[in-house]
Amino acid sequence: MIRAAAFMVFPLLAALPAQAQMYKCTHGNQTSYSEAPCERGEQTVLPAPDAPAGQRKPADLTRLQAESAKLQRERQHRDAQQDRADALHDRQAARRREQCAKLELAHRWAEDDVRRATHGAAEAARLKARRAAERHAVQCK
Repeated sequence: MIRAAAFMVFPLLAALPAQAQMYKCTHGNQTSYSEAPCERGEQTVLPAPDAPAGQRKPADLTRLQAESAKLQRERQHRDAQQDRADALHDRQAARRREQCAKLELAHRWAEDDVRRATHGAAEAARLKARRAAERHAVQCK
C-alpha cells in the first residue's frame, strides 16, 4: 500500500517546478502570501529569488573570486600605505620630541647661567635665558 502511494506521489513531485511563483494577495487591510493565485483582492506576483550560492554558475564563481582577490590586493595596498604613513608620523614625532628636549636643556642651562652670573653679566644671561625660553615655547607648545 505504501509502495503504491509512493508511486502515485512521486510523479506529482516531479511535475512541480523547481521554483514556485509566489503571490502577494491584498484584501482590505490583510496581506497574505501564497503559491496559488489570489481568489479575491489585489494580486502581485513576486519575483523568484536568486539561486542559492551553492548553485551558482562556474563563470559567476570565477568572477566573484577574481573580484575578491582584487579587493584583497587593494586592501593590502591601503594597509601598506597606512603603515608607511604611521611610520613617517612616528619618526617626525620622535624628531620633534628630541628637538624639544634639546631646547628645554638649553633653557635650563641658560637659567643656571643667570643664577651664577656676576653683577655685570647678569643682564646678558637673563636675556639669553628669556630667548631660550621663547624658542622652547614657540617650537614645543
